[in-house]
Amino acid sequence: MDSFYMTVYNITTLIPSGMVSTYGRIAAMAGSPRAARAVGYALHSLPEDQLATVPWQRVINSRGKISSSGDSGRAVLQKKLLLSEGIIFGGDDTVSLKEFGWPR
Repeated sequence: MDSFYMTVYNITTLIPSGMVSTYGRIAAMAGSPRAARAVGYALHSLPEDQLATVPWQRVINSRGKISSSGDSGRAVLQKKLLLSEGIIFGGDDTVSLKEFGWPR
């Protein structure tokens, strides 16, 4: 497996329940600050056997929104998982990064 992907997965496991981070923050923490899109690809490619251990749902875009990339089923699941962790969505379906963003 690609070492960048492994780094992304390792960082993502550090996001506490009830918090979110952004693709850009994860990319910066992985040492590739301009690779936000690659973080998205990595999480979208998460192996089935790691879905339960890597909290992919906790990574959203810099506007505080879920990025669906045309996969509305996954977006619905992501929102459901975040709601179950106590994440609150505003009326415009955004998460306050000030309130729920990680790292602080």
